[in-house]
Amino acid sequence: MNTPEWLTPGIYGAVIGAVFVGVVGFTWGGWVTGGTAHERAMTMSREDVVASMVPVCLDMARSDPSRADKLATIRAASTFQRRDALMAAGWATMPGNDAPNRDIAQACLAALDVDALPERPESAVDEG
Repeated sequence: MNTPEWLTPGIYGAVIGAVFVGVVGFTWGGWVTGGTAHERAMTMSREDVVASMVPVCLDMARSDPSRADKLATIRAASTFQRRDALMAAGWATMPGNDAPNRDIAQACLAALDVDALPERPESAVDEG
């Protein structure tokens, strides 16, 4: 069979063009594989769950009757141990769970801003 003389350069051009489009698409076009898309979706969903649970943690911290003692314990802990101290306080244990969540504890600690809180609650401040 006789092949047209344009067929070979056309096939080479199509292959080179497909490779070029693939490289550009994955490098600069934002294309990702299914596995990468799944990993990103899981990370985003975890971050969203943590963000939605921070107000619960803050509310638990506000309504805790022994808040002052627990805050003093958290303040006394080193920077690296504050998350564990907050978890021990029970504020990072969400309703329905048996164990505290480390990610929620870290986000709650950042939102709580332990160093900026007053040493004693306002209700305990003497009026004079």
